[in-house]
Amino acid sequence: MLAIARREFAGAYRTGVGWVVLALFLLLCGLVVGTNTLRPGEPATLRGFFDTAQWLMLFVLPAVSMRLLSDELRTGSIESLTTAPVSDWHIVFGKYIGALAFLLSLLAPTLLYAGALELFSAPDYGPILAGYLGLILIGMVYLAVGLLMSSLTANQIVSFLATMFFFMLWYLATSTGAAWLGPPLDAWLYPANFAPRLADFAKGVIDTAHAVFFLALTAWFLGLTVVVMEFRRWR
Repeated sequence: MLAIARREFAGAYRTGVGWVVLALFLLLCGLVVGTNTLRPGEPATLRGFFDTAQWLMLFVLPAVSMRLLSDELRTGSIESLTTAPVSDWHIVFGKYIGALAFLLSLLAPTLLYAGALELFSAPDYGPILAGYLGLILIGMVYLAVGLLMSSLTANQIVSFLATMFFFMLWYLATSTGAAWLGPPLDAWLYPANFAPRLADFAKGVIDTAHAVFFLALTAWFLGLTVVVMEFRRWR
């Protein structure tokens, strides 16, 4: 599993895709921090960065996860992978851990923003740490869904678009859709909305219910990916 994870993490940067994604993500986040955060009179907080990063990750992470299994299906190397002495759980979690390591490497350079705040003010590090935790948790969900979509098709573009379409439907259903449908369905849809939960993390509120929600979603989609892999193995 760890060998698969190392291979996926190294492959993201070896192909050049990882460097392009990293550069674009840091460029856009840097513009937001430079124009909205590091200005005289602004609060010493990274809340603007967290709000922007969660939306950027919605586009960035599916671009990373789209190749995880789709590329194996396209090249035919999935056959040697599934016939190797590893279980489907090892394959799925190895791929996922490699993508998660890329996510952490994507967020690591942004810690410099906190250092910049320290130079000019006295930030409260509680909300900053909580905000990063929120980004990691939502990133885990994005990657899990992207991995599931990648296991369903050999076309990376289809995998990317399917992941994007899924989350667009999710956001619409849990916000606009919930308001339009009204009770009693809104009582089921509103709690599934990511935005209020991430807003609490950005404020420094670490609610275990929010953490369990994101972790449960991640586990659910990873489990579905394992089911897809088992179906492919025995088909």
